[in-house]
Amino acid sequence: MSNGSASRPSIYEKMTISNDSKEADISAKTQSFNYFESVYSPEITANLIFLDASGSVKAEKNQDVQERLGSIKSSLPIIGEEKLTFKVSSKSGTLNFSQKPLLVTTSPVISEDSNRQSVFLSLVSKPGIDNEQIKNASILYKGKISDTVKKILTESNIVDIDIDPTRNNYDFISRSRGSLDLITDLCRRSIPESGDPGYFFYETQDGHNFKAIDNLISEEPVETYTYTGGFKANSETDENDFKIVRPPIFLKDQNVKQRKKWISSRNIFFNPSNLVTEELFYALKGSGDADRSGTPVQKTLGRKTLDYAIPLLKYMKTNFHVLDIGSLDYQNLDPNNDPREWQAKSPMRYNLLHSQMMEIQVPCNLNIRAGNVIKVVIERQGDDKELGGFDEHVSGKYLILHLCHHFDTERSFTSMTLARDTYGLHTKN
Repeated sequence: MSNGSASRPSIYEKMTISNDSKEADISAKTQSFNYFESVYSPEITANLIFLDASGSVKAEKNQDVQERLGSIKSSLPIIGEEKLTFKVSSKSGTLNFSQKPLLVTTSPVISEDSNRQSVFLSLVSKPGIDNEQIKNASILYKGKISDTVKKILTESNIVDIDIDPTRNNYDFISRSRGSLDLITDLCRRSIPESGDPGYFFYETQDGHNFKAIDNLISEEPVETYTYTGGFKANSETDENDFKIVRPPIFLKDQNVKQRKKWISSRNIFFNPSNLVTEELFYALKGSGDADRSGTPVQKTLGRKTLDYAIPLLKYMKTNFHVLDIGSLDYQNLDPNNDPREWQAKSPMRYNLLHSQMMEIQVPCNLNIRAGNVIKVVIERQGDDKELGGFDEHVSGKYLILHLCHHFDTERSFTSMTLARDTYGLHTKN
């Protein structure tokens, strides 16, 4: 492997499409390849464009000659659920799906001439296909949520899993829903052993993850990326590997109109088991009303706790809930298993996490995953550049919500959507 810039084109060590009887090597035919992970997606997705011509399919000797000499699209043929096995290497690592191929979902021809055609493939990991299969049984799941998640994944033959234990139970009936849908639905209902409600269920190249938000943001940054306003496109050194190659795009920054959803809430609960209505308040620590405020957010991507000297009632939002008691058993007897906690606090945790969001593009780094924390250092720009140092309002730790590894014939890079809950606070650690 070359020691040149991580932005250089990566190497397709393997790029093969196959069905049960035939296969075709498209490594030399691939024009572009995009690989996606997201903390909001329990499946990996990808897409690619390849040039298709005649005579590219390996087949049995007794196969019809015309079929063997046809294009990949027509003679394999590509009709859906074909396997794409690939191994892509770059300066930063390897993306290896030789043993767990992605499956084709769509394969339109996007352009063609007399001799060849360009074919676009949409791809998804196998659990994403299996999830859509018809389920004939309604199963009762009982007990601790994290145990239920492990049981569902094991029953679905998903073995590469990383699960954060929960402290609360939830009993429910599956009602013929797919396994990925079931677990995704449990995320907002889950409370970690230490911390506040709210989980993500997602797949990376390492496998499936059921992770508490508080635990994810407690991790140390895996990389630090810097934006200085300049990028040496032809550099053959390591200098550029951890630089942001384009100006960051700021998607959200301290939306005051949204704070009422994040800082405090008034919650009206209707209990269908006894027809009783009750009122509960939840607010961030330091929100201005100690008598009414709880502490639903204990961990952040900056300071240890969020602390705002903002009057509670100024941003009060009222939410109406039907108390979610799961299946037939009423689950509100144990204080550690109170559904009111996650019903009120989970929306605050998810919304707060998206307080600041940005998109960045960096040289290809196959060692990072969705769900990792990275540190971003953005130097002062414009009139403030003379002051030196970093911009404390946008620099700091961020959680990777979504990432895309892009490969084409000229370059490779990684794009990320980042989020954090610290309203511009920056810490040196």
